[in-house]
Amino acid sequence: MNKTIHKCLCCSSRRHFLRSLLPAAVVFSILQSAAVANAETHQAKALILSCIDFRFLTAERYFLKNKNLTGKYDWTALAGASLAIAGFPHPSDAEAFWDQLDISYKLHHIHKVIIIDHQDCGAYATMIDANLSKDPERELQVHSDYLNRAYWLIRNRYPNIDVELYLATLNQDEFQTILPKLENQT
Repeated sequence: MNKTIHKCLCCSSRRHFLRSLLPAAVVFSILQSAAVANAETHQAKALILSCIDFRFLTAERYFLKNKNLTGKYDWTALAGASLAIAGFPHPSDAEAFWDQLDISYKLHHIHKVIIIDHQDCGAYATMIDANLSKDPERELQVHSDYLNRAYWLIRNRYPNIDVELYLATLNQDEFQTILPKLENQT
């Protein structure tokens, strides 16, 4: 009995075998020469939480530049900013904020959270009162209450992180500092 074994010439040759290893060898050498990501070298000073409202983006960036933070912060934008920490419009918004804060803290070693609310906020109008922006004193008080609530929620979870609170005005060049109240006064 004469058996004929048919072999593929390209697959049985040493040349094909070596050629098939070449891409893997190149990738392996590239990966070995790549620098390992080091979180120690990627530090941010702060996590910024602002509203999604596009009208304030330029003013917020300018404000952060004046605070010497350009290129030194992580940024999260959620509708209503401080309202998001309270779970508006859905509890998943608060969960998203806490996830971002945790990642920023662990990976970029932040020391501060800056929360920027703004006047004439649609999220506040939806949740609190559609006419809220027509009463500046009440609007300031409502924002202050939610900003303070956010302050204490953050400080209770991350006692070593500083928290700064601001309300951006419609003038877009004014950022009013909101001072935190004692926890039982919020």
